[in-house]
Amino acid sequence: MRLIFMGTPDFAVPALVEIAARGHDIAAVYTRAAKPAGRGMGLQVTPVETQARALALPVETPATLKTEEAQATLRAYGADAAVVVAYGLILPTAVLDMFPLGCFNIHASLLPRWRGAAPINRAIMAGDAQSGVSIMQMDEGLDTGAVALIERLPVGADMAAGDLHDALSRLGADAMLRVLAALERGSLSVTPQPTEGVTYAEKIAKSETRIDWSKPWQEVHNHIRGLSPFPGAWFELADGTRVKVRRSTRGGGDGAPGTVLDDRLTIACGDGAVRLTEVQRAGKQPMSAEEFLRGTSLLSGTQLK
Repeated sequence: MRLIFMGTPDFAVPALVEIAARGHDIAAVYTRAAKPAGRGMGLQVTPVETQARALALPVETPATLKTEEAQATLRAYGADAAVVVAYGLILPTAVLDMFPLGCFNIHASLLPRWRGAAPINRAIMAGDAQSGVSIMQMDEGLDTGAVALIERLPVGADMAAGDLHDALSRLGADAMLRVLAALERGSLSVTPQPTEGVTYAEKIAKSETRIDWSKPWQEVHNHIRGLSPFPGAWFELADGTRVKVRRSTRGGGDGAPGTVLDDRLTIACGDGAVRLTEVQRAGKQPMSAEEFLRGTSLLSGTQLK
């Protein structure tokens, strides 16, 4: 099949690689334009553009797909269908209707649960025991299209958002290949999403990243792993130094919320405790709790902010 691929972040790269490897004719890859990044603020291309150029595929980086000019360029590629994976631009109706076989999206949740911007983070923050990917035929709504395929994946007790991201990225690529194969055979069927069980995964706000030790240990643990590695849940030391927590697990003991309970970085919560296993000082590399404690004195009884 002749396809347009639309995607931007690392999450989309496995799908691009696998679709190309299966011999589909990728007419062009659409991604977001390069942005200034890093200390030197040099232009940084997206992971998808980097991969597309490695595959010698044409790359388009329009600022919008709402103009007649952008739509004419897209139409001229004569693609049968579009594959969309975390592209980051709204597809207007004219674009959705442009492809004879439709536009298909990899969404990182079990739709209709966690429609929206941050499904991986929100699933873990809510303590979901399972997640997965949905291959959806796109319509004008926010992740409301009919579903062609759902694949499920258990969420481990200490699994962080970054772990789930990587697993779902690979799972989504495999699922999309199967959907494209059925689409090519003319045997693909889609099912409207149920009206029950709809939840929305709002974008993570900076105001919700600080750890609230007064909550039960499970909620604190879910908060930490749901925001790891980015944007990161954090606390402050007595001197105001901000420390992000990248990994945690259930700890033993109890005490006043925010109290250091032992020499293993176990912190009391409103109910129970969490043990921090990997942390990151501001401006520093991630390190184990043991490495952190070798350079930071946190005696039992210390109160964290």
